[in-house]
Amino acid sequence: MLKTKKIKKVAACALFFLFALAPSVYGQTVSGETGATIYGQSDAFRGEAGFEETIDDIGVTQIIVDVIQAFLGLLGIIFVILIIVGGYHWMTAGGNEEKVARARETISRAVIGLVIIVSAYAITYFVFSNLSLG
Repeated sequence: MLKTKKIKKVAACALFFLFALAPSVYGQTVSGETGATIYGQSDAFRGEAGFEETIDDIGVTQIIVDVIQAFLGLLGIIFVILIIVGGYHWMTAGGNEEKVARARETISRAVIGLVIIVSAYAITYFVFSNLSLG
């Protein structure tokens, strides 16, 4: 009984914040000529944040670079997680040489993969930042 009351109070507070406070945040716009469209608003906010690119400046090449770098970043995270898992297995091996060998192999393969991913990230960055691709 007490638990359901607590859940109802939390749900009521969440609904209050969602419906009462959110519209005041959504209603903020940029004043002046640049605020006439959503693109003008995003360009104005982007300029205030220190970014110089506008929506029109982003081309296919930049989208490809962003996708490749996001994919390589995700792979890097996976390899770091594999290093942590290998370390955990090594620490919990309890002196079993077979488990230690498997953990060492996992860590070494993950480090090799991480080196490959960092190299690919650096090559991608170098190629797309120094070559004009149209």
